[in-house]
Amino acid sequence: MGARIGVGLLGLGTVGGGVASILLSPQERHPLVADLELIRVAVRDLQRPRPVDLSPEQLTTDPQTVVEDPRVDVVVEVIGGIEPARSLILAAIKAGKSVVTANKAVIARHGGEIAQAAAAAGVYVLIEAAVGGGIPIIEPLKQSLGGNRINRVSGIINGTTNYILTRMADEGAAYEDVLAEAQRLGYAEADPAADVDGLDAADKIAILSTLAFGGGVDRQSIPTEGISRLQGEDVDYARQLGYGVKLLAVAERMATSEASAEALALSLRVQPTLVPSHHPLAGVQGVNNAILVEGDPIGQVMFYGPGAGAGPTASAVVADILNIAGIRQASGGDGRLDPLLAAGSWRSCSLVDPGNVRQRHYVRFNTQDAPGVIGRIGGCFGDRDISIQSIVQFNASSAGAEIVVITHEVDQRRMDEALAAIRALPEVSGLAAHLGCL
Repeated sequence: MGARIGVGLLGLGTVGGGVASILLSPQERHPLVADLELIRVAVRDLQRPRPVDLSPEQLTTDPQTVVEDPRVDVVVEVIGGIEPARSLILAAIKAGKSVVTANKAVIARHGGEIAQAAAAAGVYVLIEAAVGGGIPIIEPLKQSLGGNRINRVSGIINGTTNYILTRMADEGAAYEDVLAEAQRLGYAEADPAADVDGLDAADKIAILSTLAFGGGVDRQSIPTEGISRLQGEDVDYARQLGYGVKLLAVAERMATSEASAEALALSLRVQPTLVPSHHPLAGVQGVNNAILVEGDPIGQVMFYGPGAGAGPTASAVVADILNIAGIRQASGGDGRLDPLLAAGSWRSCSLVDPGNVRQRHYVRFNTQDAPGVIGRIGGCFGDRDISIQSIVQFNASSAGAEIVVITHEVDQRRMDEALAAIRALPEVSGLAAHLGCL
């Protein structure tokens, strides 16, 4: 047995309880788990029933005492939210303690500040659990794929929305009904906005982008659309046309005249997207996550697995603790900071003008069932040199019709111009849906 490594835990909810359970039952796990000692745990209510057996001396309602305890070597933050989590992480760093966190909101907004503080203090801040639950994606991006020129990272990184979309596709269920069921099952919060409005996925793609491309971006500037306005008929029409609908988060390198080795232009977005049935992400069902990394020379690699929950997320947290513990023991307790292991960046990145972003589009229009309307819609696209892959009319009747168009790749600015012209046609009563398309 090596030297004991003290762990302080901030939060004992779903993830914190899972972490404590692993630390308190090291049998048949990696031998290093037995060297981890859970010293102090900060909770909100001392009287609340606990998922693990802890002594009164281990529990406190003051998280600052956990951070300041001299016996604690690694502080684990799993309370979530921006504050007090950010302040506690910075306080732990200032006290010379490494930090493990599952907090994607803090890292997406304050990751640069935290990384700089950690580098100055010579400690680690590890974030494997912040994205993808139990899927190992953070360390591969920092280390295993470090020799690649990463071109694109895309994925399904919110299990709640993927569960909802899977049910809508498989059963034809209405969005509101499936959301209510997800809340009953505990997949969705009572206030599901962070999930269904795409905010959680935007936090995560901001983190993945920083690691993949070497520089942070402004989280608030990421174009973000969730699934709360998605209608069942679009899921059905997509299926008939050979696609599934997924909430995709995408970060990709853009070829611009301004890009250089020092300053890199990126496009980031979160949006409901049609995914071809043969695409690697199309088969990701239920609450699972998947992240597709495309680079040179590796090509495509996909990371797949459970994206949330006590077990998967706690697994990632403990893996980070073991990473720190292994270095401490190998160096006799005085390990030097490894830049590949630590959070950090090395170049300036910026988001391109959204109007210059190119992708394929799915649009659905409500129209009159009148002769020539398809031709006039097609003409609005053609006048702007937008090539159409398919244009299909559904549900024609005396009450009107629905016309679905899938375009080839086009920049957003020309697409917006075409949509404005189409909405002005007297036969068109409205743009009913507008989704991305791979």
